[in-house]
Amino acid sequence: MDITIALPAECISNIISLTTPRDACRLSVVSPVFKSAADSDYVWENFLPSDYKQIISNSVSDSSLITSLSKKDLYFHLCRNPIIINNGTMSFALEPESGKKCYMVGAKGLSIAWGDEPNHWILTSLPESRFPEVAELKYVWWFDVKAMIETKILSLRTNYASYLVFKFVESKYGFERRPVESGVYIEECDNGLRRRLLLDPSRNMARLSQDRGDGWMEIEMGEFFNENGDDGMLVCSLFEFDGFITKHGLIIQGIELRPKSG
Repeated sequence: MDITIALPAECISNIISLTTPRDACRLSVVSPVFKSAADSDYVWENFLPSDYKQIISNSVSDSSLITSLSKKDLYFHLCRNPIIINNGTMSFALEPESGKKCYMVGAKGLSIAWGDEPNHWILTSLPESRFPEVAELKYVWWFDVKAMIETKILSLRTNYASYLVFKFVESKYGFERRPVESGVYIEECDNGLRRRLLLDPSRNMARLSQDRGDGWMEIEMGEFFNENGDDGMLVCSLFEFDGFITKHGLIIQGIELRPKSG
């Protein structure tokens, strides 16, 4: 029996809305009836975060996105085009496979030791950055950078990974031999877990950083499982101190949290 005859289109849409964005795209090529159901606003509204209207309304993006695009087009727009929120200090996007939330804390939203001292750090602009300003390290001995984000705004029951998004200027020093310690933990409940990351390893050493394909590198700092969103403030930290070796030449776009695949 042809299911498209036995079931009304609304019922098919309801069934598809209980699957995943990938499944909906696959089902849309089955038949014209399935395409109509799989592309419907009803289906894609269910794939969008429940608070998407509030997030878009509080962004610097045009709030007409909510009304001018179909829900499917809006979904993929948010996957491909992060929007700037929180007065320009963060960005928001969707993970394409699942529709779960991704956030990046930009340079202006980071807590940077000596960040307000132009001799040590400066804010500058780069065309390849999603934010108006990035942080460029001039020189420090004490390297201490933190991003803080409330767990209640993250997707629930999701394993997140934190990434430093960075690059170097041509004249760089201090990161090729001295690893930076990274940690991802709840504020006032530090689990003590740390990773040692070489941001600029020599050619004969393993490279943990990856090219993002957008003009930036990234390196994973740690993981956090967001169960119910009630843990409080999540801290993503980077730290290194050497009283004899200065560090300079690092450019930070931000620290990103996104669902970890696999």
